[in-house]
Amino acid sequence: MSESMKVLLIDDEDDFRELLGKRLVKRGLVVSTAASGQAGLDQAEGGDYDVVVLDVKMPGMDGLEVLRRLRKMVPDTEVILLTGHANMEVAVEGMDLGAFDYLMKPVAINELLYKIQDATARRRLRLGRPA
Repeated sequence: MSESMKVLLIDDEDDFRELLGKRLVKRGLVVSTAASGQAGLDQAEGGDYDVVVLDVKMPGMDGLEVLRRLRKMVPDTEVILLTGHANMEVAVEGMDLGAFDYLMKPVAINELLYKIQDATARRRLRLGRPA
């Protein structure tokens, strides 16, 4: 990737969000974080993110509702869902709503990084930008 990948991490678990954000920054990504669905939507609207990494199970607005709104607001941004619950229905619904992929928590950092790279490459190819 010639340009740094820009990622928005939306997760209500403070420790998880902070640790994952730091681990991604160490690997050269530009990372912003949000602690709720609404905060994430507010940030997504103002930023040109390649990928949103989105927790499915959050209080208030859940990840699937955030995904629905992201698709309308920033349709070119790829979304990777994270779920701590082995619920295939949620995963399938997320994919139907346009998620790039989903991963189970706890997520292996290298697996997540690979998915982010893949999603970023797909987005940049679609937008005619260098990968």
